[in-house]
Amino acid sequence: MKNSSEVRQLLAQRQTRRVFLGRTAQGLGALALATLINPGLLRAATAKSDRWTGVVNPFHYPPKAKRVIWLTMAGGPSHLETFDPKPKLAEMHGQAMPESFTAGRQIAQLQGQKLLCFAPQFKFQRFGQGGVEICELFPHIGSVVDELCLIRSMTTEAINHDPAHMFMNTGSQIAGRPSMGSWLVYGLGSEAENLPGFVVLTSLGRGGQNQPIAARQWASGFLPSRFQGVHLRGQGDPVLYLGTPPGVTRCQQGDVVAAVNQLNQHHDTIVDDPEIATRIVQYEMAFQMQASVPELMDLSREPATMLELYGCQPGDGSFASNCLLARRLAERGVRFIQLYHKDWDHHGAVKQGIEFKAEEIDRACMALITDLKQRDMLRDTLVVWAGEFGRTPMSQGGDGRDHHNAGFSIWLAGGGIRPGMVYGATDDLGYNAVEDPMDVHDLHATLLRALGIEHTRLSVKFQGLDARLTGIAGRVVKDLLV
Repeated sequence: MKNSSEVRQLLAQRQTRRVFLGRTAQGLGALALATLINPGLLRAATAKSDRWTGVVNPFHYPPKAKRVIWLTMAGGPSHLETFDPKPKLAEMHGQAMPESFTAGRQIAQLQGQKLLCFAPQFKFQRFGQGGVEICELFPHIGSVVDELCLIRSMTTEAINHDPAHMFMNTGSQIAGRPSMGSWLVYGLGSEAENLPGFVVLTSLGRGGQNQPIAARQWASGFLPSRFQGVHLRGQGDPVLYLGTPPGVTRCQQGDVVAAVNQLNQHHDTIVDDPEIATRIVQYEMAFQMQASVPELMDLSREPATMLELYGCQPGDGSFASNCLLARRLAERGVRFIQLYHKDWDHHGAVKQGIEFKAEEIDRACMALITDLKQRDMLRDTLVVWAGEFGRTPMSQGGDGRDHHNAGFSIWLAGGGIRPGMVYGATDDLGYNAVEDPMDVHDLHATLLRALGIEHTRLSVKFQGLDARLTGIAGRVVKDLLV
């Protein structure tokens, strides 16, 4: 085994001409230019500490929210069976869909087929002080509707699942861009001491097609990989291979991590590779997570009243358990928490499918809002409920609905969002967003503003351009903000 001086000597011999010239070029001129362009970026990039504090320093605006919990209803929930009542569509059930609605519009799988109106499959009821109409299957969400901002005029560019998820997460249909969670941790850092700043939880439902969710949905893209999301599993080992191997004590494991990080630090002084710096931080984070994650995931420590509120059991891997874990993660300072609940893809049997979905998410969503409010955390926690798109007013296969991107519903709650509000509207048949249409870039820009960030100023040079979450678009919808 070579000693540390011999290791440093060997690493020094590997310094390449490219690295030497690259380092030489980074002189006072480059330093001055970087300072003028973004002083916060320079301070964050040159700080050789394990704790990333973010590049948005100071905030662009006074922040109303500190963190985000994003509830992703993967597969595309039907707005017509959830949050957008359409009595006219019910009247026209079985009739031909007027061409004036569909001419020239994107259709996923109904191209060339006869388009027939398909009535909403459930009644709607009024909830809250404002009498907001939502589907009768969601009375628990109805009980907290005065805390929600219901957006009925959401639109997106994508019409199929994977690009639509990419667009909702990253602002681009093309893979390789950072997700919003990565942008947020890059911009603001994380308050978590021994957990990642961006955590992902997934759950599987019933009554729809089990569309796969790829890890690229929470990737960091061209940002350093330390900003990517970390997937925690609700059943079994929360993180694969995180546990200490049999026969190895935690002290011995710590010695290994320290030795590996020392070698990586020596290497980093030679090649100056940001991914090596990431590797150092992530080794230490993994070591800390060996102690923090089991405690986090142990819901048996929650009081019985809390388990009853959410309607879950420890270790069941359900959406309800993940909502409770989301609150626990938020308490521990995690900046961005994203839950994926799958099986909302109802090309057939939409009525039965929505019944299953209501059983799985209605109580848990209410519990999360109620729990956060009781702990005085809702005021600075921004909760988002959204799918990647909606469903068509036309039938597919007689009892299902196709993908739809021209108008659908989402809701927001908490940090900086105006409560008890309905924003925008679709037409009489629920096809097009006709009143205050809002696209994904607008959503991202508005959420960033609530978090104290001007979306046009959170950018990174990539392929010669100032890349950002909202691209060259996005407007802050100030009506949604308090």
